[in-house]
Amino acid sequence: MSAPARARLAAIVVARATFAAPGVLPTAAVAIALTTAAAGAAPATMVAAQPPTSIAAHKASYDLTLDQVTGGSTVAASGSMTFQVTDVCTGWATTQQLHLQVVTREGQSTDMVSDYATLESKDGHHLTFDMRERTNGQVTQQVRGEASTGADGRGSIRFTLPARSTMALPAGTLFPMAHTEAIIRAAMEGKKSIDPVLFDGTSADGPSDSYVSILGWHPAPSDTGEAALRSLGSGRVHVSFFARKPGTVSPDYEIGMRYFANGVSDRLEMDFGDFRMKGTMRTFMPARPARC
Repeated sequence: MSAPARARLAAIVVARATFAAPGVLPTAAVAIALTTAAAGAAPATMVAAQPPTSIAAHKASYDLTLDQVTGGSTVAASGSMTFQVTDVCTGWATTQQLHLQVVTREGQSTDMVSDYATLESKDGHHLTFDMRERTNGQVTQQVRGEASTGADGRGSIRFTLPARSTMALPAGTLFPMAHTEAIIRAAMEGKKSIDPVLFDGTSADGPSDSYVSILGWHPAPSDTGEAALRSLGSGRVHVSFFARKPGTVSPDYEIGMRYFANGVSDRLEMDFGDFRMKGTMRTFMPARPARC
């Protein structure tokens, strides 16, 4: 997978990625599953007993370690990621930095840093975004602009970088925080999958189709060392992202994670094509609610 695609995958990990509306269901996505073991979906009565929990402002950091090499020339990979969500009363401000180092068997070393920031209105209809990627110290990609949608998800993107341009958004398009909320809501309702269209501002290519496999939702307490998260329900999901082009059957990238009811994620699994990495939460700090 190219460095830009790696940056985009990492950006989606927690933007969303990571809460969904109807989108296009990729036929190949049905066969995709996480490589880790996961329990089946909880009975509907158990899921229904879980009260909805608001998205939590917080700051978290993750250690990224190489899990598996599946092809190509990569022999080593490591990294770190920080993610912060701030409640700004009418919206959610997020900042994320990914630092990834990759070494090939030829001895070539690549150091990539991706900085990603968004401001998304709490009604899910407006997004400003800025993503900058540096490879070995040189800026290799930058995407900036704003997007808005109406009640049916139709809308438009106005890019200022890499060039001034506009692009239409199809019906049902969700922005990152709304995408995350939709995933959690579907999991709590006992659904097995959803297939929303997502625009997150990490690529000038526009929106992607996503297919979310929900691998069960479990009531509190959750198995975690973080006291602030232990009292919440949680569930594991697997998300595949597809280019919105005719004939697309294989995902551009995939990620697995555990979501807590407040939108915090841990136990990340990031598939970069020729290698896979695991993300382990190193630090977690809840933030006080905004005084609006």
